[in-house]
Amino acid sequence: MKLFLLFIGVCSGVFGVKFVFDARPIVKKYFSMGDKNEGVLAIKIFGFFLLIISGLLVYYNLY
Repeated sequence: MKLFLLFIGVCSGVFGVKFVFDARPIVKKYFSMGDKNEGVLAIKIFGFFLLIISGLLVYYNLY
């Protein structure tokens, strides 16, 4: 079970980094918003929270 949760934490961390650094191309490709800056901000905030949650998941599974 610990290995599975560790794997989920690492995978979600990778997706969080992807969301933070590639937010603008993701918004351009998948969303047709009028104001793209708000979409980019929302994707970056979601990626940041995903990184925090995955970091906590990995940390508490290692100890």
